[in-house]
Amino acid sequence: MPVTIDGQTYYRTAEAYRMLGISRNTLYRWLQKGILGETELRDSRGWRLFTRDEINKLSKAIYSVLKVDRYTTSKMSTTNKMLEIKQTRQNRNGKSS
Repeated sequence: MPVTIDGQTYYRTAEAYRMLGISRNTLYRWLQKGILGETELRDSRGWRLFTRDEINKLSKAIYSVLKVDRYTTSKMSTTNKMLEIKQTRQNRNGKSS
């Protein structure tokens, strides 16, 4: 359930990765790589909180990397989609895998 602090709505980690359709590990890995920068907010328990803008930024990063078309499901794993894209490109270029 989202948390409101000083009029701003924040989402916990589980809410963020579910909204994005990625795994928790993928989200943590991307955060470690600095996709959102250095600034982060945590609640009193130390849990990471995300703004809607941060979730939108992550969403754009996902779809720019995957070059997802409108028929792709959000539940497909990042790895499987990347492999599918690679295979499609190889097939277009006449290469076998």
